[in-house]
Amino acid sequence: MTAAALRLNAKTATRFAHMVLDNVRREYPSHITHLLNSDADALPPRTLHPAFYGSYDWHSAVHSHWLLARLLRLFPQAAFSAEIDALLERHLTRRNIMAERHYFESPHRAGFERPYGLAWLLQLDAELAEWGTSQALGWRAVLAPLMELVVSRFAGWLSKLSHPVRGGEHSQTAFALGLVHDWAQTTGDANLASLVESRSRDFYLRDVNAPLAYEPSGHDFLSPALAEADLMRRVLPQREFINWLGKFLPQIPDEERDAWLQPVMSRDPSDGKLAHLDGLNLSRAWMLEGIADALPVNDGRRAVLLATARVHGETGLAAVTAEHYEGSHWLPSFAVYLLTRRGLAPHG
Repeated sequence: MTAAALRLNAKTATRFAHMVLDNVRREYPSHITHLLNSDADALPPRTLHPAFYGSYDWHSAVHSHWLLARLLRLFPQAAFSAEIDALLERHLTRRNIMAERHYFESPHRAGFERPYGLAWLLQLDAELAEWGTSQALGWRAVLAPLMELVVSRFAGWLSKLSHPVRGGEHSQTAFALGLVHDWAQTTGDANLASLVESRSRDFYLRDVNAPLAYEPSGHDFLSPALAEADLMRRVLPQREFINWLGKFLPQIPDEERDAWLQPVMSRDPSDGKLAHLDGLNLSRAWMLEGIADALPVNDGRRAVLLATARVHGETGLAAVTAEHYEGSHWLPSFAVYLLTRRGLAPHG
């Protein structure tokens, strides 16, 4: 399969659309991260989160809505488009979004879905802003009260964060900052873009010799090293990034070598944590593409990065099936992010 073949076609879009439409309406099983302030907070997911109650957990519901909006934008004439349209109209209502905001505003919930879920919500908003049709902008207007709170909360947290979180799961800082930076660039929020760029430099500019050989941890769906590089190619000028990358990931070869970075396999895709490794292949693939995209065409590392991305993408895409809900509730979003080159400029 060529690199160009790792792009979204109508057949694959239809498969993902039906998988995700089923998931976002599926309330149980539900893994909720829910702080109770009293007995009155013991409520079912659809009451706590009337917009984003399905797909197993809140952040997966959010990025599943992003996926649906992206598919509707890219395939407006597809047979699935009417069903997506109706679902977004039903979920993205002022009443539902105000209920979501109320949840955030309740006591002791300042850290809810921070940073991963918040970053994906911004990605949904960026998709609607970029799409720009009257319908998309209408949904964006509905989201605005929640977005206002989330942006303020994210900026306040980032300003106070003393050290980055370097793990390979939801708490990772680098991946979230990449999505947030993309949102700020798309929507023209210069203040948040500047804050992300400043804190990224604070956290990562002096990093050298990333221990890529120590990756992955057994539950990773994000690479700490590659996510950091994929963030820094966003915030550094090209010449500065090239110099930084050589020090940070000196192990990237300038000619193809089979052993430098290989895909990983989940030994049990029915286990929610072990299934994370299937998503790691997909996120590695788009991060490798992003890093390559920031290099000059005559840089020998570029071809190596793209070839490695292709192998990881093929392996990851083969794992995106409806067989196990533990993976199917989130892997399609990662697949579409990769296949549509979402994180690449301009307006991926």
